Amino acid sequence: MNPATLPTPDPAFSALFPDLSWPDINLHDSMQRRKVRFEATTPGKVGMYLCGPTVYSDAHLGHAKKEVAFDVIRRYLTHRGYSVRYVSNITDVGHLQNDADEGEDKIARRAALEKLEPMEVAEKYYWSFMDDMGRLGVQRPSIQPRATGHITEQIELIQELIARGHAYEAGGSVYFDVRSWPEYGKLSGRKLDDQEEGTREAVRGEKQDPRDFALWKNAEAGHIMRWNSPWGEGFPGWHIECSAMSLKYLGENFDIHGGGLDLEFPHHEAEIAQAEAAGHGFARYWMHNNMLTIGNEKMSKSKGNFTTLKDLFERVDPQVIRFLLVGSHYRSITEMSEEAFVSAQNGYRRLHDALNEIERRLPTAPHREDVLSAKVARHVQAFEDAMSDDFNTPRAVAALFNLTSDVNAALAAGEVGKGALTQAQAAYRELGGQVLGLFAAGMAIGAADDTALVSTLMDVVLEARQHYRLSKQYAQSDALRGKLAEVGVTVEDTKDGARWKR
Repeated sequence: MNPATLPTPDPAFSALFPDLSWPDINLHDSMQRRKVRFEATTPGKVGMYLCGPTVYSDAHLGHAKKEVAFDVIRRYLTHRGYSVRYVSNITDVGHLQNDADEGEDKIARRAALEKLEPMEVAEKYYWSFMDDMGRLGVQRPSIQPRATGHITEQIELIQELIARGHAYEAGGSVYFDVRSWPEYGKLSGRKLDDQEEGTREAVRGEKQDPRDFALWKNAEAGHIMRWNSPWGEGFPGWHIECSAMSLKYLGENFDIHGGGLDLEFPHHEAEIAQAEAAGHGFARYWMHNNMLTIGNEKMSKSKGNFTTLKDLFERVDPQVIRFLLVGSHYRSITEMSEEAFVSAQNGYRRLHDALNEIERRLPTAPHREDVLSAKVARHVQAFEDAMSDDFNTPRAVAALFNLTSDVNAALAAGEVGKGALTQAQAAYRELGGQVLGLFAAGMAIGAADDTALVSTLMDVVLEARQHYRLSKQYAQSDALRGKLAEVGVTVEDTKDGARWKR
């Protein structure tokens, strides 16, 4: 890409680090199975599509892994100066049990269990999902289209496929003819002849080939969710919605398509076939996040280790969950365990406390040069290098921890100037906050982390302790210091007065 067409990172942040270099962004493209240099279709703009949830139950940790992973990717691209249009769909019809072409619609089944209308179920769990993602600090999509709101677009795409000889009608349903599209399987690397009959999909007699997949389903008697179509009353298949909606809102040859690794086949494979067989250029880069385990086992309801986010929020702060997720690379398996949560809480608290101390000291810090400034710049560069290398969040978090070590050492020595503290604050707020989504207002670890409240209360406590000392009431002063130590607060007497830290 011509340097003149590269986006411009935030000027205010860049001005604090004039010697910072901005590496090319490289990402792992699932289609090419290797890291490649990212180049936007339109200079300075990124079109990004993420396969969203099927809203029939409460969100779980698997949803959190995917949503946080791509939220961070979006945030980093924004940090680098790109204007990102982020589209993530809501599946509220057509996703059948076991991802098959036969069986009950997941939402219709839940509606029967809860004695609700299907759209009531979709609304209930859509807002539940959005609430959970909001608590995790996931930014809302630029556009969040629903399958039921785009029936017309799906029908039109199906008609294009029929006209081009890549789909056929049978018994009021329409199927994609995989034999007509030799490239089917290029994303997952599965050759058509090696795909076994019945894999992930039930075989239906009216199909010309058992590997064909549904574009439109005939609605049988009693099926509530149904729309008129050229083939009779029915509803769209699971795959067609993402092809239709991503093309509608991002156009042809959009930049990035993301989703969970479990969607690579057949869902994403089908999306590509549908779009390209209809004559449309589709996603240029494919990115997939890996799964998570609980107690070293894949999370599943059958194993009894299935955890909803609402249940988890009752005992683990959402910011700690997010910190644990960003501490693992999006393409790696993330282990969720009680030990992992404890470690994440301690790690997050260490970063959070360092930021609090910086912001407490910043207003009264002297104007002077010091060695911390160069160290901050070095850690910021390490963060940028990590994120530019396939969004390597573990290395980025390590850069923040290294920054914290140097900041704490400088603060303890009392050798910090306002310039260096301003740079350090910007590093935490921009890189840890805006990019990784941490340190969100109102989302700290418990009420005790309300920065303004804690700072005010500690000022009062230190004034009381100083009063004891001046009055030579040393027993009371030591007792007060001891009580603070019991709750993890250390008081240090320095030449500039008393200082406290957790």
